[in-house]
Amino acid sequence: MMRVFIALIVFAAALVGASPSFAQAVSAPAAKVDSGYILGPGDVIEVEVLGQADFGKARVKLQPDGTVPLPAIGTIVAGGRTVQQLASQIEQKLVQAQYYKNPTVNVDIVSYASRYVIALGAVAQPGLVPIDRPYRLSEVIARVGGLKDGAADYVVLTSANGLQQKISVDALSRGGPGADPMVSPNDKLFVPTAETFYIYGQVNAPGAYPISERMTVRQALARGGGLTAMGSEGRLTVYRGGTKLRLSLDSLLRPGDTIVVGERLF
Repeated sequence: MMRVFIALIVFAAALVGASPSFAQAVSAPAAKVDSGYILGPGDVIEVEVLGQADFGKARVKLQPDGTVPLPAIGTIVAGGRTVQQLASQIEQKLVQAQYYKNPTVNVDIVSYASRYVIALGAVAQPGLVPIDRPYRLSEVIARVGGLKDGAADYVVLTSANGLQQKISVDALSRGGPGADPMVSPNDKLFVPTAETFYIYGQVNAPGAYPISERMTVRQALARGGGLTAMGSEGRLTVYRGGTKLRLSLDSLLRPGDTIVVGERLF
C-alpha cells in the first residue's frame, strides 16, 4: 500500500520515462519534456522549417562543444538552450542569410543524452529519465512507474560526486520537502529487491515475505496472517544461520530469518 500511495501522490506531476540501455541516449518519451529541457552534448535533435520542403528535416547530434551543423546557416551553438530558444535562433539566422523572409522553425528532441537521472533496480521502467527542470525524488519514482512488487522499503540515491543517501519510502511519502530530496543530472537512484524472512507452522499465511527495516517478530507474525487457533506464541522459534533462537515478540528480525510457530499445549 505504501508503494501505491507514493505513486498516487505524485502522479499528477508525473511524466512517463523511457527505458533503454543506460549506456545509450534515451529515446524521446511519449510525454514531452522538450519545452524546458536544456540541450547538451550528445543530444540528437531534428530541425524542420514548416512549409518549406526544400529545407527538409535535418537530424543532427550536438557535438562536445554544443554546436550543430545545419543547412543554409552552417554551424551554430545549440547547447545550453531549450528547443524554443534554438528554434528562434535558427529563424533569425535564416532571415539574416536571406534564405526565408518569415520562417517558422520546429525543433524536436530525438534522443536525450546530456541531462538525465539513472533509475535502476526494482522500478517498473528502469533506464534513463530525462529531466527538464529540478525534480524531487518522488517525482522521478513516479515517472518510472513506481516500485515493483517485492521492492525494498528504501531508495539509495547517489549523486554525481558519489555521495549516497538511503531514503525510506515511508519518509518519502509521509514527510515534507526535507524528506524528499531534489535530484540533479547524472544522479543515480537504485531500489534494491527486498530481502526476505520466512514464516511457517501455525500461522494463517505461511511463506516468504519482504522484511522491512526494524521489523519485529510481532510484526512478522501479523504479516504471516496471525496465529491459527492452534498456534502458540510461547512455542515460537527463530532459526538464524543454522542457529536455533528463542526471541521475544519485540526482537528485531534479520534478513533470512525463519520463524516457526508450534502448536499450543492443552
